[in-house]
Order: sequence, then C-alpha cells, then structure tokens
Amino acid sequence: MSSSKTILITTLAEYQTRFWIPVAQRLRTSGCDVELLAFDDRSAEMAVAAGVPVTNMYREGLKAGPSPDERKAFDARIEAYGLDGSNFLFSHERFTFGIRDSAALRRRFMIYANAMEALLDRLAEQGKHAVLVQELGGFLSVISSFYAAKRRGIRNWFIEPSFFRGRMYFTPDSLAAPQVMARPADEVSPKVRSYLDDTLKQQAIVIPKKDQHHYSAAFRKVVNLRNSRRLAEKLWDQFALGKHQEFGHNLRHARVHAAMALNATRLKKLYRSIPDARFVYYPFHVPADMALTLRSPDYLDQVATIDFLLRTIPDTHLLVAKEHPAQIGAISADRLFELARRFDNFVLLPPQTNNYTVLNRSDAVISVNSKSGAEALLLGKPVVVMGDAFYSSCPLIYAADRLREVPTRLREALRDGPFDPARGAPYFEAAWRRSFPGELYISDAKQLDTFAASLRAAVVETAVAG
Repeated sequence: MSSSKTILITTLAEYQTRFWIPVAQRLRTSGCDVELLAFDDRSAEMAVAAGVPVTNMYREGLKAGPSPDERKAFDARIEAYGLDGSNFLFSHERFTFGIRDSAALRRRFMIYANAMEALLDRLAEQGKHAVLVQELGGFLSVISSFYAAKRRGIRNWFIEPSFFRGRMYFTPDSLAAPQVMARPADEVSPKVRSYLDDTLKQQAIVIPKKDQHHYSAAFRKVVNLRNSRRLAEKLWDQFALGKHQEFGHNLRHARVHAAMALNATRLKKLYRSIPDARFVYYPFHVPADMALTLRSPDYLDQVATIDFLLRTIPDTHLLVAKEHPAQIGAISADRLFELARRFDNFVLLPPQTNNYTVLNRSDAVISVNSKSGAEALLLGKPVVVMGDAFYSSCPLIYAADRLREVPTRLREALRDGPFDPARGAPYFEAAWRRSFPGELYISDAKQLDTFAASLRAAVVETAVAG
C-alpha cells in the first residue's frame, strides 16, 4: 500500500476503541497509515495514550461553530451529498434513541459532517488519499462519514458479520446487503461442506461473539452488576465530567431495558408450544437494527406486518412467531396480546425455543432479512423473503418486492414445498468465498491478528489489485 493512502477507521464507543487500537497498531506495523476517527471523548483519549493517530470528531466538528443560518447550511450539505431530505437519514436514531427533536439531529449531523470535511481537507493538503472503514450501522456518525467520503469519491468499506461463524463481509460503498448468493459456486469445498454439516448437526444459530451478551433474559440485563456499574460510570462521565458520548442516551437505555423486562414477564402468559398443526414461521428481527430501519424500512413495524400476514396466509396454516433471543421483551406486549385476541391462527413461541426445531417443523418461512431465512435454506425449507437480505437474489428463495406480493409468493412456496438441501450448498459456497475470517470486537491476540490480516486483504490489497 502506498504511504500516501490512509485508512480511516470510525470508532463510536470505548468497547470499540479497545479493539481498534490494537488493530491499528498491527496495521501500522505492516506499513499501513491508519487514523482513528473517535466519536467519543474517552475513545479519543485512549487512542492518544496508546500513540495511535486519532481525530476527536465531535470536538473537531465544534470548531466550525454554529452557522448564521443553520437550516440553510444543513440543506446545502444534504444537497451536496446527493440526499433527498433528511427524514430517512434520521430514522435510525429516532427509532433507536427516541429522539423527536429534528433540530438536534440536524445539529449532530452537521458537527460530524464538518469534522469529516475538515479531516479530508487536511489529508488532501498533505497529498494523502484515504479509504474509510466502518462497522455497518445507521447512526449519524456512520452516515455522515459515509456520505462525506462518498462525495469525494473515497471508498467506504462497511464491515458486518457473515452467515458463517467467525467470518465477516466487507461491503464497498453501500448500506445495502451484500448479494453473495446470486449464483452457485462451481464446486463445494470440503471446508464449507463440513461447516454446513456441522451446523445442521449442532443446530446452533449464528451469534457473533460481540453480540453474545445480548442473548440473556431481559430481567438479567437490568439486574446485571456489570451493566449497573457501567451505567454509573457513563453517567458520571456524561454529567459530572462533560464527556461526549455517541451513545449518550444512558437513562433512556436503562428505561428501555426495564420496560423490556416487564414486557418479557407479561408475555410469558402468551407463549405456547410448537403446534401440531401446519404452520408458517415468522422470526422476529431485532427491532432497532439497521437491517430494518435503513435496509428494509417497509417492515420496521413488525406487528403490523404480522397483522397483515395473519389476514392473508392460507387458512390451512397457523402463523408461528418467535421473538429475537437478543431482544426479548422489545416488542410491545400490549400489541402482541391484541393480535392474540383478534386472531386464533397466531402462535407466539417462547424465545428460548431452538430455532432449528421451529424451522424443521414449519412448512415455510417468511423473513424480512433474518439469518433464519438462510438457515431455512440450509434445511431445504421454502423461504419467502420480503426485504434486503444477503440471500435475496438466491434463485432458491421466493422474493417479494412489496408486502402485498407476499400472499402470492407464500402460496407458491407452499405449493412447491421443500427441496433437497444439497441444492443450496453451492450457493453457501459462493457466500463463503465472499467472506473473510475474523470478528469485530474480539480482543485476544490471535483474533486480532486474523482480523487485521483480513482487513488488509479486503481493503488494501483489493484496492491495489483494482
């Protein structure tokens, strides 16, 4: 890699920075020029202490000061970035943090965009070219960095977990899902065949290690001593020391988790066992995930989606749903009880029910863009996909471009029935070949070596080859 090329890596919180610092150190040792873009004061301080080049994006953005006409400056920036207004741009933060104040969102966006523009100006003056690396996300820090880089023709690589344990995708210049299963591979490698066989044998869902702490009972998250201590530390930093935090909605976060614990307790009365009758399965998605807020916004209101499905599925089948095990209690208990009162063809399973058991018993699966859809393909089950998923273009699935197409596609899927799972293996091989070994935010030395090598191969060597 040329010494004039700089890898810019965004980091939004301390737990991320604890990972990115040793990754940056490894990349710098291999000859790469790396700079962290910290959207959190503590993260910037950590990087400085470790001797890793860093820009504090919030403090840098504040240097520009308020514009005499903030709304006019914002509208001009939005137009320069080729965006059609800001409502969709802000939708992830509104839903995740419950922010109603549009002016506050515009202000936050402009602070970060100003910081990114100033940073890119500095690199250009130094004769350096840049490449941007970010964990996939819908927060304004990520969005503003992405569009500022895009305006200047700077490549942005988004990192997200793949379907395969311990592997990830690097997607260039797009928030859309990487389409990795459109065409089958010419042959299936022993490694992939073994992985698929082991997955079916173990019947274990794919959980990135960085997200495993989410897969616990809602009540345990509230009473967890580590979480309580961390909340106290963040509140002290925020209100006593005036530290900026990208995820600074700490009290709301605590209230949301308390509400989830209450919801989870109430929903126990609604849970039923897997029915003996024929059924179609809808796995709930993580409600606040950008896979819904930005990739498939039509289906953000999942209860409304299920309401439509209950009114349109064949009367030969029940509709079985299950909460996402990482967000138990996140769906309104009142709305789910209302569905149960109005529809006798609705069954809600306990969230701890093994996903593969449900998939095996179902006649078809309806998914927005969940990994459960790919797991169903692995079992040879017909899948109707409604949203933007990494398997959306796989010829084995039944794609619906809009909600009203789902009933027709579902009837086709039920009519055709299951298929030989061996037909799916070449498509999973194709998806494997597009992935890289490594996981975000796993900080043991071996994993860090693996991740840094994959990032270099995906971001640096790909650019050189191109």
